[in-house]
Amino acid sequence: MLYKLKIYHTASHLPENWNTVVGDYNIMLSKEYFQALEMSSPENMDCFLMGFFQNEELIGGALFQYLDFYAHATFQKNEVGYTIRNFFAKKLSRDVMILGNNMLTGQNGFYFNPQKIDSGQTIRLLSDACDKMQKEIRKTSLIIYKDYQARFITHFKGEKYKPYVRFSVQPNMMLILRETWKNFDDYLSDLSKKYRVRAKSARKKNEETVKTELTLSDIVTYQAQLNRLYQNVAENASFNTFFLSKDHFRTMKENLGQDFKIFGYFSEGELIGFYTLMINGEDIDTYFLGYHKELQKEKQLYLNMLLDMVDFAISNRYQRIIFGRTALEIKSTVGAEPLAIFGLIKHNNSMINLFMKSIFFLISPKVRWIQRRPFKQKGKKAESDAE
Repeated sequence: MLYKLKIYHTASHLPENWNTVVGDYNIMLSKEYFQALEMSSPENMDCFLMGFFQNEELIGGALFQYLDFYAHATFQKNEVGYTIRNFFAKKLSRDVMILGNNMLTGQNGFYFNPQKIDSGQTIRLLSDACDKMQKEIRKTSLIIYKDYQARFITHFKGEKYKPYVRFSVQPNMMLILRETWKNFDDYLSDLSKKYRVRAKSARKKNEETVKTELTLSDIVTYQAQLNRLYQNVAENASFNTFFLSKDHFRTMKENLGQDFKIFGYFSEGELIGFYTLMINGEDIDTYFLGYHKELQKEKQLYLNMLLDMVDFAISNRYQRIIFGRTALEIKSTVGAEPLAIFGLIKHNNSMINLFMKSIFFLISPKVRWIQRRPFKQKGKKAESDAE
């Protein structure tokens, strides 16, 4: 079978049927999303789409992101040993090429028409695509295959992948909505007493706050405040590979329309918090958020945001909420379960790559957390009663 691979630098050059074949199956591979990235990607990030053709017929697509760490501090000042870790990170990985999306958690890096190609050939084409990117765009220190579920990562076998180190860091937190949840009260009824009381208490602390979905006009009006609130959260993270551009949320809304949601929280007319969602078919992917540092604890803004995401998903009959790999424990308190995800990493310096496994786990962030189980458990002592 004859296959052809083509690199796209801009959304305007994509084939007319791109969304029909690829983008309609994952919004993070759509023409509109790629156009938004093209217009407002982080300063240290370049994005490309790869088209895969079988006898001139488009059968799949993949997203590649290049990250430059030369002027970017990956580890923040509140992280122990951040200076040393940043030094080694820069020395060992000046830049990185990622097959996948570093801005969201999950297997969002590619889609192929399953009726046209099997998994084995898909893996071979992805390998060819990485080689093509390294040759025609630029060679990077690191190559990463990002966020694959266990059943798929097992396909990466053979001599080609022997130099790669398989890794798994924090899991992807996911909530599968129950068919019995017709409204938010149904969800609350399924929580054990401890977590139901906790949710209602959080609601009460935030009851004077006004929550509203922001229109494009609102996003333009509050752009500076949105960016400031986002920075409050981003700069407090111990590990960050990029920072969003100031106009990122506006650009996302302009390009994705109703598939990009942003909800603002107002107190006495002031924007004190927000969260964003990406509508991806029957799933919701949580995106970026921000909040007022001092009011976050007082009003339990973050927990209220998680509960509001659940409420929105139930009300609009979505099937899953993809919460991502941060704040694992508090996400488990609203019912999210961890899904193990894996990646592959290789350094292009063969000598350094010999020690890549040790190096990766030395500089990668380590998170200890307790998984909470907030729902009533039939035939068992509920966590709320045991504590």
